[in-house]
This record gives sequence, structure tokens and C-alpha cells, in this order.
Amino acid sequence: MDQPLRSPQTEAGGTGLESTAALLQLVRQGDAAARERLLGRYLPTLKRWAHGRLPGHARGLADTDDLVQVTLIRALSHLNEFEPRREGAFLAYLRRILLNSIREEIRRSARRPAGGPASPHLADPGPSLVEEAIGRETLEAYEAALAQLPEEEQEAVILRVELGFTHQEVAEAIGKPTANAARMTVARALVRLAEVMDERR
Repeated sequence: MDQPLRSPQTEAGGTGLESTAALLQLVRQGDAAARERLLGRYLPTLKRWAHGRLPGHARGLADTDDLVQVTLIRALSHLNEFEPRREGAFLAYLRRILLNSIREEIRRSARRPAGGPASPHLADPGPSLVEEAIGRETLEAYEAALAQLPEEEQEAVILRVELGFTHQEVAEAIGKPTANAARMTVARALVRLAEVMDERR
């Protein structure tokens, strides 16, 4: 099971930080130092989130850390596609891009190697550590249900459940006035998430 993750704010010390929106604006203007600060802020969190989501054979073909770094660099080169609304929105955006990259890596690694015979081992990519823990069908149902929630609720679930933010950190990331308000948002989102997953069964 994944270890709880700390927010970028916690890892960076939590004081005197530029807002993500401010850093993104600087990156859009070509500020290389701001780009490095964003990489430093989000790489550790995303690397821990991605750990265990690639099946064993895919991890052998593409190191998870490298995949995360390439994905984050690619995301930063397409910032015109992202409009920062809340601090948590950017992390949810990166998580979505990284999830798509992981899925593509799994598909790529499952294909027959060029010029070589089909391998029974590669024919079925097998479960990742996360899939082993909760089941592939449950994980797919979760992702599908999560996509149906309003953006703020998606962010709240991702930050609290997947990334291990405290309720206070969730509040700061999604713009809620208190930790209790964030707790209520997370609780409401989880109830709705469960309802949508039940409807899909």
C-alpha cells in the first residue's frame, strides 16, 4: 500500500512559498529558475504517488522516477492548456497526465518486442502493486467515478485520499476557509464517489 504523502508545501518547509499560480506565470514567461522550483516542489510527491502503479515488467522497461520527471517536464511545456484556479488544481492536473503516461507505458511494455517473438509474460501485463491491493476492476471503477465528480471534489479526494494531505493542507489547496470545511468537502465527495461506483456495478 502507498505511503501517505506530504504536500509540496510541507516538503518545502511551508513558509514563504510562491503560489503555484505565480510560479506557473513565471514559467510561461520563460523563467528557467521558476521551472526548476516547480519541478522541485512537485517531483517528490508525484514520484511517491506513482510508486507501485506500474506492473513489475513495465518498471523494468521504464524507471518510474524517469517517467514522472519526463511527464512533469512535458506538462510544463504545455502550460497553455492549463488555467490555474486553485493550488490543488495543478497537482490534480499533473496526476491526470501522469496516470495517462503510466497507462501508455503499460500498453507499450505489453506489446511484442520489435523483431522478436511474442512473449507470454508480456501478453498480460499483470497487476501493479496498487491493483494487487484493491483489484483492477475496483481501480478502474474508482477512476471512472472520480472523473464524474465536480473538479473541486476530484481535487479534494486526490489530495486527501491519494496524496495524504491533512485536512488543513486540503483546505489551503482548494481554497476552503478551514480544515473542517475541507473535511466536509472530502466526506461529501467520498459519499458521491461511492454512489457512482455502486451505480456502475
